[in-house]
Amino acid sequence: MSDLAHYLRISNLLAGNLNIHSALGSVKAEIDKIIEFDHLDICLIDTDPRWNTSYEVGMKTTWSTSRTLVCQSPVRDILLGHTDHLLTGNALTDDRYVFPGAESAPILHHELRSRVNVAMKVLGEVVGSLNCSSKKEDFYSERHVEQIRILADMLAPYFYALRANEKANAEAVVRARILAREEGLRLGALSLTDALEAERQRIGMDLHDQTLADLTRIARDIRPGITKTQHHRLQQQIQNMIQDLRDIIDTSIPTILELFGFQHAVLTHMERAVSCDDTQSFKVEDQTGGCVDALPDTTRIAVFRICQEAINNAVRHSGASYISALAFKNDNGDLTIEITDNGQFQVKTHKTGSGLAHMKTRAQLIGATFDHNTENGTRVTVTLPNSTQEAESAEHEDIAG
Repeated sequence: MSDLAHYLRISNLLAGNLNIHSALGSVKAEIDKIIEFDHLDICLIDTDPRWNTSYEVGMKTTWSTSRTLVCQSPVRDILLGHTDHLLTGNALTDDRYVFPGAESAPILHHELRSRVNVAMKVLGEVVGSLNCSSKKEDFYSERHVEQIRILADMLAPYFYALRANEKANAEAVVRARILAREEGLRLGALSLTDALEAERQRIGMDLHDQTLADLTRIARDIRPGITKTQHHRLQQQIQNMIQDLRDIIDTSIPTILELFGFQHAVLTHMERAVSCDDTQSFKVEDQTGGCVDALPDTTRIAVFRICQEAINNAVRHSGASYISALAFKNDNGDLTIEITDNGQFQVKTHKTGSGLAHMKTRAQLIGATFDHNTENGTRVTVTLPNSTQEAESAEHEDIAG
């Protein structure tokens, strides 16, 4: 069979292949009938022209395991446009292939002595190279260069299109993930809005059923000629009502957080949460030197609300005897808040659906990651990346300025 017949078969075999690896594998046998080789690969320049990626068939080498800088590639002269082909009888001693910093380990390890490399071009622009290697010395000649050139001209537009398709598919996957994340945030924000509305209604009912009822009773009891005992009782009722109002206000607006800072606010909430149970102990520690308090108001309040929810869950549902809240910087400089307890996570009795979802949504809305682990107790972890902290702080300063 003539070379022309093999070229036609290669064109037919390429049809229907949708990725580079399968396309190269489908034509390997036909190329081998045109030119004998021990190793065949295609090197394509990436979108970032500083890098290239190799696709190989048959013998596998480190060339196809990761990208390579063009300046370190053994075929850099072709990729940089300095020449349209390379030919050598012994690449092991050819400084065009083996030079300081070159990714030439496969040449040396597999003893790929004879090499012929030809530029792959699309519309006159170099997009890569087609490379044949043999372990035999002085195996290729100028006749082989012409054969490889014909193959390179045939394969270049097809593989260039496949590479563009792979890039488009990868970008589509990234866009889909971004859209999914945005949709998740949107749904989470709607859920959180519903929860906030429910909380607003709860506060309204507390004010109506408790505070207004107390005021009505006090107004009814205030009359001329009341006794000292009655007067004392009214004073006590007023003090109780003031404390109830403070509790309602502290629930709706974290005033302690504003006045005294994150550690004190969490400590105060922890004390209130466990006050009814003497069997529970707790610890609150800030190892960041006040980094939480340096965050913008919205971010700081969101972190505090997550801590509140996690502490409430530990107190009410886990049966924990010990609860800890810790703020620290991890090895990457990321601000991390951990709420841990030694209790038993109760799936059936614990309202995991809304509480965990709201904590996760709050974290997402401030650019933080959220993790919930129930091995050996329960651990809620909120991590605010260092880059996010810096961006938010800069934005906060701009707004303040």
